[in-house]
Amino acid sequence: MSTPMPLEGVTVVSIAINLPGPAAAARLTAQGARVVTVIPPGGDPLQQFAREYFEELHDGQELRTLDLKTQEGRAELDALLATADVFVTSSRPSALRRLDLNFASVHARHPQVCQIDIVGYPGERAEVPGHDLTYQASSGLLVTGSMPRTAMIDLSGAERAAAEASAALLARARLGEGIRREVALSDLAHTLSGPLRAGLTGPGQLLGGGLPVYAIHDTADGQIALAALESHFTHNLLSLLGLSAQECTHERLGAAFAERTAQEWAAVADEHDIPIVVVDSADG
Repeated sequence: MSTPMPLEGVTVVSIAINLPGPAAAARLTAQGARVVTVIPPGGDPLQQFAREYFEELHDGQELRTLDLKTQEGRAELDALLATADVFVTSSRPSALRRLDLNFASVHARHPQVCQIDIVGYPGERAEVPGHDLTYQASSGLLVTGSMPRTAMIDLSGAERAAAEASAALLARARLGEGIRREVALSDLAHTLSGPLRAGLTGPGQLLGGGLPVYAIHDTADGQIALAALESHFTHNLLSLLGLSAQECTHERLGAAFAERTAQEWAAVADEHDIPIVVVDSADG
């Protein structure tokens, strides 16, 4: 007997393009929801920039091309919303109002729909433009002068949107009608920068390389990431290297790790229950 998926029987309609919306839709699909993704006639920009990734995120979904600037397109979307449980958007509030797709309008026509609005900034600042890069930059998440390695705000926003969809469905079961939840990407940036603000992850801080047992180390041919925070992992490491607690310094560990290749250390770590992995520095 197969285990039922948590969102089996739930229908999601998404008009959210770029990355946060499609990634949220992918998560909801993975949880068993039927997802109908509506894209504009010109397509989703993600299709142009990374077609394979776009297809990966939309696997298992129904794709519909609708021009929501036309009466016919809006009528077709309205027909989809008539049987939907969740509606995901990523447009600014003014754009949704022009299309009669703000929550007040949608709720009046389809009171069962829970609406998840992904915006850049919360509340009155929801009209302010921005993207993953600007949210990371304004939250201290960028290494000075460097571009982000990944779109962490967009992706964490997608996870938050999927979680808010489930929470909204629970609220609907209690209240008897759909509710609106707002996901502000700038709030996600603030949340993710919490460890940095707390003094944990900055350069040289506790989780920023300050601890020898939680750091990046050079080996004979590359680098490894060591994360032996807990005492039993540290004990296993020091026993393997023949070092005392007093000898557990960056210098002593560095000298030891330089004697073998990164892959050799990863293999030995597996045998001795030590959290070590080879650093993947591949670009792209």
